[in-house]
Amino acid sequence: MNSTVKKISNDFSPVGFSITPFAANPRLQVIKLSSETVKSFIEQVLPLGVQAIEYKPFLRFHAADILNKLTDDTLGANLLGIIKSRATGGFMLQCEPVVADFDQLEFNILLSTAVSHLIGVPNLDAMYGKFYARFSVKNEDNSDSYLRQAHRRMELHNDGTYVKERTDWVLMQKLAEENMQGGDSLMLHVDEWQDLEKFYNHPLAKEDIQWTSPASKNVGYKIQHPVFFEEDENGRPKMLFIDQFAEPLNMRQGQYLFEMGSSLEAEENTINVRVPVGSMLVMNNHVWLHGRDKFTADKGLYRELLRQRGAYYENAKL
Repeated sequence: MNSTVKKISNDFSPVGFSITPFAANPRLQVIKLSSETVKSFIEQVLPLGVQAIEYKPFLRFHAADILNKLTDDTLGANLLGIIKSRATGGFMLQCEPVVADFDQLEFNILLSTAVSHLIGVPNLDAMYGKFYARFSVKNEDNSDSYLRQAHRRMELHNDGTYVKERTDWVLMQKLAEENMQGGDSLMLHVDEWQDLEKFYNHPLAKEDIQWTSPASKNVGYKIQHPVFFEEDENGRPKMLFIDQFAEPLNMRQGQYLFEMGSSLEAEENTINVRVPVGSMLVMNNHVWLHGRDKFTADKGLYRELLRQRGAYYENAKL
């Protein structure tokens, strides 16, 4: 783990929020909105309502503008600076508590929408049919992917491997949970993967792999791209990998992917991140891999999550 990473610095000193490094890995930044900022956001944005922002996409940007103005236009600059910097590339956003009577679910959806639209433009999430998805994890599940299965570890991966749309960033917000033990988020920065050079310099690193998805994802096509599909401005690799949806077409590809997945799951630099209800993890999808630890069995186990993922403004397309 790179212990030399320090708190990000820029010319936009935080107003109405704080930024501190996450204890287990200083690459990950913790952003906390002040009670005053949260209260003002509630007062100005909740009257819009979730249905309105679903029907009118321009209202999503309006909500983001309101949040940014409450911080003297410093929040958006800091979020983009953090997530686009390879040295950091991710943050957990939290709120100080407020004394107010408001709909917590509507607030969470509107807040995540404001945050995502300060970073870029979310893709349509085909699984849910909106620009965001809500899904739950329960003690028993018969789904066709690991997303909702509580009693196994969801392996480290990048999102957007099986869709045509570019997926620069991912936002995961915890809406609710009950009777929950375990289930921490797992995160690994690509540059802290000790076997990176082995797999990045492999003959198959730039070879197209076929990717598909199960029926629940509502994506009816297959695509091809390499695991290491692009480099950043400094020539460092960006990843696009998930073990569940890779569809190798020969033995060489199959063995390469097997060895890669095994290496990632054995990586000691993976960190566990406990995300409080209402908080969200937002990460650069191409430099952070993420997953989820398994839950302890409980008949009353319930967790609801919200997901948004999309492109930076400059990469957004019709």
